[in-house]
Amino acid sequence: MDQSEKLREILSAKVPSASLEYCIDLWKQEKFNFTVTRERKSKLGDFRWKRDQSLQTITINGNLNPYQFLITYIHEVAHLYAFIRFGLNIPPHGQEWKRVFKNLMSPLLRKEVFPQDLLIPLVRHMQNPKATSAGDLFLTKELSKYNKATAGIEKSFLSDLKPESIFQLNGRKFKKKETRRTRVLCEEIPSGKRYLISQLAEVQVES
Repeated sequence: MDQSEKLREILSAKVPSASLEYCIDLWKQEKFNFTVTRERKSKLGDFRWKRDQSLQTITINGNLNPYQFLITYIHEVAHLYAFIRFGLNIPPHGQEWKRVFKNLMSPLLRKEVFPQDLLIPLVRHMQNPKATSAGDLFLTKELSKYNKATAGIEKSFLSDLKPESIFQLNGRKFKKKETRRTRVLCEEIPSGKRYLISQLAEVQVES
């Protein structure tokens, strides 16, 4: 099995079927090593240019839903294309990367690839894409609807909870206090220590 066939086998199980050939064509134009990894809390995918390697490497978390996986794949491929086109001195998520990312995503912004409830926030997001789709509250909420739910555990976004609500995050209990821009001031129970937590954090609400 050659590299193209291996990539097809991996992506066919990870991205919407209508996007498969396009994703493979991007690889054929500028080849790279591709790996699906375990879940990483700090990032959805990764691309790093290594000068001592002829083929660069892209990695993506294997737990992402098909739509999030596709967006992340194009996001990382855009890094590769931007470095090749504009050189290695450009900022990672600067105007050059944004331009390439928008161009690569454009053919995918159609109902054959994304459902309508995702297309609306995604089209808006792509007008000025951020370093991560997780920075877009509306898009993140819509994408989360397609995540596989953890058995028996109902989760909510911290942004949706009312002040003074009690919730659990990573096995620790907190009380929501006040929202400060993109983060929420929360008080740990019972220590009383206060932390700023992303309003996009998915938490388990205590009844």
